[in-house]
Amino acid sequence: MSTSDGYEAAGELLRALSAPLRIRIVTELAGGPRCVHELVDSLGAAQPLVSQHLRVLRGAGVVRGARRGREIAYSLTDEHIAHIVADAVTHAREAG
Repeated sequence: MSTSDGYEAAGELLRALSAPLRIRIVTELAGGPRCVHELVDSLGAAQPLVSQHLRVLRGAGVVRGARRGREIAYSLTDEHIAHIVADAVTHAREAG
């Protein structure tokens, strides 16, 4: 991977994380795999909205889904993503 490829990939990751609800989803998934209904319950967001944001995160390679009976359990593909999000949230709280 060239240096420019690394910057391109980082830009894609940051674009995928640009929505507050997606940041909240990543924060929830940092605690372990969750099904859509569990995310809906913990985030207080509508199921179609959570599913839409999961599709974006999945397309960007941030989360993956694994079948769990009739449901799909989503998890982070890399724990570094949880650290990036946690650091960004901490920074925003300290700066604000």
